[in-house]
Amino acid sequence: MKDANSPKRQAERTRRQDRQWTERFIARGDEDAFANIYRRYNARLYALLLRLLAWDAPLAQDALQETWLRAVRSLSTFRWESALFYWLRGIALNHCRELWRAQNKREASRGELDERTAQVYGTQSGLAIDLERAIAELAEGFRTVLILHDIEGLTHKQIAQHLGIASGTSKSQLSRARRQVRRRLAGKSGIEPSPREEK
Repeated sequence: MKDANSPKRQAERTRRQDRQWTERFIARGDEDAFANIYRRYNARLYALLLRLLAWDAPLAQDALQETWLRAVRSLSTFRWESALFYWLRGIALNHCRELWRAQNKREASRGELDERTAQVYGTQSGLAIDLERAIAELAEGFRTVLILHDIEGLTHKQIAQHLGIASGTSKSQLSRARRQVRRRLAGKSGIEPSPREEK
């Protein structure tokens, strides 16, 4: 007998529920149905946007609101070829890329990074804070690939599709991003970076 609580079964149930809620929202403007979708994915999207936007909380909140507005406008065109969250994540990523093209906030955000990171992490260990800082200080392309692969769990093929790059480019950027993060962490701890190959 198959386990009803296996990850695959849970994913199927989530997908079915998401589809029911979406259809109710599109057909009848059912706000409760949309609220269910919002509650399920809002925190996860916000965490992703915070990391992608180098812990600029006001910018991440604006991006989150824009992501939901775009999702509502396009929900009727969603074809269910992937999970709903993957589609929402794609909208969020595209919006981040627009923001990066429109304004180069990277240097300006660095000065505020320590304070923002400390506020977000509060009592967490120094290593966790150092890791988030190291990720936030990466160039946008490196940071995006690292977050999508190592935190969100996407394959290089999926990242390539999301970002419109080759899989090889994704692998190369991930390798370089990890190397830069290790260097920054080694500088904080005095430990030499590991020479092992990237996966």
